[in-house]
Amino acid sequence: AYEPTQAARAIQEFVNDDLSNWYVRLCRRRFWKGDYTEDKISAYQTLYTCLNTVAHLMSPIAPFYADKLFSDLNNVSGKNNADSIHLSNFPNIDETVINKELEERMHIAQEVSSLVLSLRRKESIKVRQPLNKILVPVLDNAFQKKVEAVKDIILTEVNVKNIEFITDTSGIMTKKIKPNFKVLGPKVGGAMKQVAAQINAMTQEDIQLFEKEGSFSIKNGENVLELGPSDAEIVSEDIQGWQVANSGKLTVALDVTIDEELKQEGLAREIVNRIQNLRKDKGFEVTDKINIQIQKHDSLNKSISNNKDYICNEILANTLELVDIVENEKASLIEVDENINTLTLINKIENGKEESSN
Repeated sequence: AYEPTQAARAIQEFVNDDLSNWYVRLCRRRFWKGDYTEDKISAYQTLYTCLNTVAHLMSPIAPFYADKLFSDLNNVSGKNNADSIHLSNFPNIDETVINKELEERMHIAQEVSSLVLSLRRKESIKVRQPLNKILVPVLDNAFQKKVEAVKDIILTEVNVKNIEFITDTSGIMTKKIKPNFKVLGPKVGGAMKQVAAQINAMTQEDIQLFEKEGSFSIKNGENVLELGPSDAEIVSEDIQGWQVANSGKLTVALDVTIDEELKQEGLAREIVNRIQNLRKDKGFEVTDKINIQIQKHDSLNKSISNNKDYICNEILANTLELVDIVENEKASLIEVDENINTLTLINKIENGKEESSN
């Protein structure tokens, strides 16, 4: 059947969720590397393959844009002899490169990251502010191994220092279960009230078993009703100092306590962001090295001193000086937050020599 809407939505979901907001974000440092290493080339080749394939897939429903994308890619690579995407061959599936286990692990990484980021938004905590820990209840060893395989990706994406796995959630988080009336209604009919009461009376151990096994038996009159995953909804209650979120069987708890050390790291990341914006405003290349002076500020001095190596590495600074006063007409005012601003002077290094910025 001809289903252009279904096809368009599948392409949109892939480009938005998997390519733009996931792969490209995760590969930013690979793209930004100064030298054309094998890793950098591999990252670009994967992106090229994705864009080229998407152009072909969308060509029947977005012919003009697809042809433009194809032409732009082909003008650089010269890989296709066709003058138009509509004169080129449609891509074939290469089943040898399909890795279902990798796809599943990446899906878990996306789900965990999405839940953690939603909790940050709920608490109005910026992603640039590091946090200490994520708790993930695990139902079996296989699931834990899958999360561990993508642990570093998750921690980098959500800016949290550690993931801790727990098998016993008692005393850490409380879960509630409630019947899904829309699904259960047709199954139990007039016995809905009694069935709902039994579901609401389930203990923490019952709920944990239901999550682990995916089913739970309760009495429905003289009969036994087997509850399935869609028959009830399990939610976790927030605990002091933590925020909790669920998605199906997956639960994450985020430690939202920000101590002094985390606060200082967060300020350092804000400083990096402002200087990166300043570099961009001045037209610096991504790989340009700089020297920088920052005027001392009581709220920033400790953060800069404690995180100097990190800041220099991120902004490509050969030197970073904290000075009492930046006396230069070319100095720029940076606003770290609504209560903190200071002067800074950055100079680009050309051929080993410092060049005054404009």
